[in-house]
Amino acid sequence: MTAVMIQGTGSNVGKSLLVAGLCRAALRRGLSVAPFKPQNMSNNAAVTLDGGEIGRAQALQARACGLEPLTDMNPVLLKPETDTGSQVILQGRAIGRAQARDYQALKPRLLTGVLDSFARLSAAHDLIIVEGAGSPAEVNLRPRDIANMGFARAAGVPVVLAGDIDRGGVIAQIVGTQAVIDAGDAAMIRGFLINKFRGDPRLFDDGYRMIEARTGWPGFGVVPWFAGAHRLPAEDAVDLRHSRGEGLHVVCLTLSRIANFDDLDPLAAEPGIRLTMLAAGQAVPGDADLVILPGSKSTLGDLAFLRAQGWDIDLAAHHRRGGHVLGICGGYQMLGRVIDDPSGADGVAGQVAGLGLLDVATVMSPDKRLERVTGTALGQPVSGYEIHMGRTTGPDCARPFAHVPEADGATSADGRVTGSYLHGLFSDDAFRAAFLARLGATSRPGFEAGVDAALDDLADHLEAHLDVAALLAVAR
Repeated sequence: MTAVMIQGTGSNVGKSLLVAGLCRAALRRGLSVAPFKPQNMSNNAAVTLDGGEIGRAQALQARACGLEPLTDMNPVLLKPETDTGSQVILQGRAIGRAQARDYQALKPRLLTGVLDSFARLSAAHDLIIVEGAGSPAEVNLRPRDIANMGFARAAGVPVVLAGDIDRGGVIAQIVGTQAVIDAGDAAMIRGFLINKFRGDPRLFDDGYRMIEARTGWPGFGVVPWFAGAHRLPAEDAVDLRHSRGEGLHVVCLTLSRIANFDDLDPLAAEPGIRLTMLAAGQAVPGDADLVILPGSKSTLGDLAFLRAQGWDIDLAAHHRRGGHVLGICGGYQMLGRVIDDPSGADGVAGQVAGLGLLDVATVMSPDKRLERVTGTALGQPVSGYEIHMGRTTGPDCARPFAHVPEADGATSADGRVTGSYLHGLFSDDAFRAAFLARLGATSRPGFEAGVDAALDDLADHLEAHLDVAALLAVAR
């Protein structure tokens, strides 16, 4: 087994894309390579081949490796439900909820699972490229750490440290990391790289040499800003962005616990669609053609959030004007008459009135459905995955959205409000074209091929600006 770990000087420094690009570069060298992230925090999840869930970023990295995603690629996934608490997923399955102050007590159990998954993955591949989380400089979190140096030292994996020059202070980021971590952790770092440079990289030559001199670590290169990043799924909701298209106006409500938001990527890539990610406090635009209620990790919490923004009133007005509404997963549940949570599976036990735009009702239960599905919708093939708690029934279910193969979702009598549990539905070109045609818009095919092309472009980008051979040679 050989492995190398990419850690960052902070969150959102580009670790996920760096790992994806390095995975594709290693694959093109003829290596059997797999991604690994010990611990991830994200509500953007993917259903795996072995019937669990992992972070969506690791699913993209698996694709870069030419592999199906497996739970061992991301053994610990934290899915935030509140500002201080998360659902804890271990090796693909929910094991409970934890408040931030109590999470440390789970670490010994979780580290055992992390190392087991890493061992299995390592036994099956030539090379593992590991992604850290946050920063190793968060030394207050170092005791019982499983995401960065705690894992690296437990598994004996050497580290390359990535700094983000776009946010400024990259010299302090890297030199400061060495200054605050202990000597044993510092000894795991074999070098550094600079990410997200804008302009002429030669202008940073003096700074680059200064980092090498101050730390004694060799540099592997300076990576310019990758312009094709928008063609790949965003890992974090902070990266959600409007599309550059024109024409049909699609508005997505940016819920406080928005989940699986990469459902929107194929729409954002359409030149004939203007996608607006509506932020808190903004009114639904009067020219919206379609409003999407996306998935949520906390359906009841986000229903209250939606009402606090006044979006319930906006949605009713939008529907009266003849507008269309689509709810996906948690958004579908919100569109119904009522959500009943007798056991508190989604939070506090009780019953809450929904938006009433669909004649359906949802009963929450602790059991989570995790399944990949295929079938048809609007007469076209469709595929995707379900990842939800609760069962929805009612008169509008007599007009299902899809058959995958059993009936899924519901449609209002006027045909303008639809709900579905199916994530990833817009990735299928034929279905997306049929869906948009009903709204008077045309579609451009080739979304999935575009993702693979972007991964190839990312690998080319890293090969051009990093000493990839030397970086991969760090692996042991």
